Amino acid sequence: MNEPSLAVFESKQIRRSYDEDTEIWYFSIVDVVEILTDSANATDYLKKIRKRDVELGGYLGTNCPQIEMKTSTGKKRKTLAGTVKDILRLIQSIPSSKAEPFKIWLAKVGHERIQEISDPSQSIDRAREYWQQQGRSEKWIQQRMMGQETRNKLTDYWKENGVAKGDEFAMLTNIIHQEWSGLSVKEHKETKGLKSQNLRDHMNEAELIFTALAELSTRQIAEVDEAKGVAENAKAGKKGGNIAKKARLELEDKTGKSVVTGENFLPPKNRK
Repeated sequence: MNEPSLAVFESKQIRRSYDEDTEIWYFSIVDVVEILTDSANATDYLKKIRKRDVELGGYLGTNCPQIEMKTSTGKKRKTLAGTVKDILRLIQSIPSSKAEPFKIWLAKVGHERIQEISDPSQSIDRAREYWQQQGRSEKWIQQRMMGQETRNKLTDYWKENGVAKGDEFAMLTNIIHQEWSGLSVKEHKETKGLKSQNLRDHMNEAELIFTALAELSTRQIAEVDEAKGVAENAKAGKKGGNIAKKARLELEDKTGKSVVTGENFLPPKNRK
């Protein structure tokens, strides 16, 4: 999960967190309840409604994860969070005059994503434009986009073969990354001084190439082995990551330079 951010509905803040692996926004359930009900104690209201509506309580407990977000005092606490689909289910159980305006707001929040699903070229164009604005070279942009295509093919394989949850995607991704780079995704981000930023957007050309090699190798090995479920795909991930690791070590031996670096594309004032 990324560092949580804030969305605003009618001047009221809603905490949210973006899952990079599944590309899904998760919104704080209690924040949504507070907005819909104007309750002075949204947490108690949520507890009561979950007891009163057993079906809703079961739905939220099964589908909504606990995600770490900042409280009003600045401390991080785990809070129940849901996707747009989960929020719409919640709205069904809460009588509120704000229900319809809130649905429209949710639609606007996901508007660009809906556009991209119906016309994937819009996503590509937006990404290219964003990276150009950030000063990336055309060579870097091409490598980044090729790597993303390789990533998408791998996640498509996972989805079709028993890997469905966001945390499972993250775990498998971390196995591959740890194997080829010698660092977990978190450690790699820390090395680059990143927080909520996308790690791949701050990789150099070599890091992008070896990430793509590891994920390409993983998918092809998984296809040959007919890997099903998390355990078997984890084994494929270690094998695929190891192929990229051997190539990385050989290149580093020939050049005397480390492939994995602390370089990033952050503005100078944000760099460590």
